[in-house]
Amino acid sequence: MRTLTALKTWLVLATLAFVPSGVALAEDNPAAVALQEARGDNAPFNVVQNRFFLKEGRFEVTPILGYVPNNPMVKRYVGGLLGAYHLSETFAAEGAFLYSPDFDTSDLKGLTETLVTIPYQSDPNTNFQQPLDKMIMGATFAARWAPVYGKINLIGESVLNFDAYGVAGVGMLSLRSYAATYNDEAGEGQSSVSLDPKGASAKLTPNIGIGFNFFLNQTLAFKIDARNYFYIGPKPQYDRSEGVTEDRLYSNLVASVGLSFFVPEMKKRMYNF
Repeated sequence: MRTLTALKTWLVLATLAFVPSGVALAEDNPAAVALQEARGDNAPFNVVQNRFFLKEGRFEVTPILGYVPNNPMVKRYVGGLLGAYHLSETFAAEGAFLYSPDFDTSDLKGLTETLVTIPYQSDPNTNFQQPLDKMIMGATFAARWAPVYGKINLIGESVLNFDAYGVAGVGMLSLRSYAATYNDEAGEGQSSVSLDPKGASAKLTPNIGIGFNFFLNQTLAFKIDARNYFYIGPKPQYDRSEGVTEDRLYSNLVASVGLSFFVPEMKKRMYNF
C-alpha cells in the first residue's frame, strides 16, 4: 500500500511539473485572464513592456539650438525647427529647417587669421587666399527609426525614460563662399582678415545622424541630436591666379539640443504595455 501511495504522489508531482507556466499564471491572475479574453487570438504587435511614453499617431515639434564643430575656419551657430509625425512607436517621417546667421568677419576662427597672416609676412605680394564656406540655411526630409527604448534609474526611485534613434534623409543646403585674405589696412581693433564674397549656392545634401529623446513627462522630451550633412563642392582654391575645376566631398556636422512637444495628448492606456 505504501508503495502504491508513493507512486501516485510522484505521478501527481510529475503532472504538475509539465503544466505550462502560462496556464498556471492565468489561473492565479484574474487580470491576466481578463486581458487574454479581451485580446482573443490576436497577439499584440511590437509589444514593449511598461512603456511610459507613446508616440504612435502623434506630431512632434522641436525647436533646436546647435553648433557645427567640424568647420575649422568659421563658427557656425545653428537654430532650427524639427517636425515629425510618428507612424508607429518605431518609425517617423520628419522635416527640418535650419538657419545659421552670417556675422561677416566676426565669426571667423583664429586659424583663418593665422593662415592668411603667415604667407603675407613672408611675401607681401603673395596671391594666397584661404577659401571658406558658411552654411546659411538648410531644409531636409528624413525617415527616423527608433529601435531602442530604455529606462535610467536616477538617484532614489526616480526613473528617466528614453529612446535612441537613427535618421537618414535628403534636402538642400544654402552656402555662401568667401576668399579670406590679409587686410594690411586694418586699423586698431579691426580684423586683419578681409572676406571677398565668391557667391552663394544651393547644394543637394544627403544627411545621416543619431539622437536621443529623454522623456520629461507625457508631452515633453529633451532631445540630443547629431547629423552630418554632405555635399559636393569645388576643391579649395588657394592661389588667386589659378583656377580649380575639380570637386570634392564636404560635410557639416550639426550637433544640437532641443525641447520636443508632442500633440495630441497621449491616450489613456487600459493596461501596461
